[in-house]
Amino acid sequence: MSKILVSYFSASGVTRRKASELASTVGGDLLEIIPKQRYTQEDLNWMDKNSRSSKEIKEKDYRPEIEDINIDVNSYDTIYVGFPIWWGIAPNVVKTFLDTIDFTNKKVITFCTSGGSPLSFATKDLQETYPNASIENGR
Repeated sequence: MSKILVSYFSASGVTRRKASELASTVGGDLLEIIPKQRYTQEDLNWMDKNSRSSKEIKEKDYRPEIEDINIDVNSYDTIYVGFPIWWGIAPNVVKTFLDTIDFTNKKVITFCTSGGSPLSFATKDLQETYPNASIENGR
């Protein structure tokens, strides 16, 4: 039987609710990806080119620090990864989390919350960033 983890990053609580629903539906464990420096409303102002999130998304290799993860992520077979879409892709804090995973024999399934951007672009970006991983589009 597959061991399932539903991981997520939520800046406003919307993705958190969807992740909780998904974990309940698939019978998976829930893990929040928490940045060491939490995002404020000013940080998330996508209309401000100098906001923290606007600057971070432009630096593809930048990885914000995250809080320690107190479970063995690599013990899971299927890992759902949820996030709000920022500028068409996953926030870099999600990539910080993905950098910790040994993708051998793992299936990674993305899910997102978005005001209009499709998940397919964000998933494609993650597939290009992690070419050795089996990453598929969820919902």
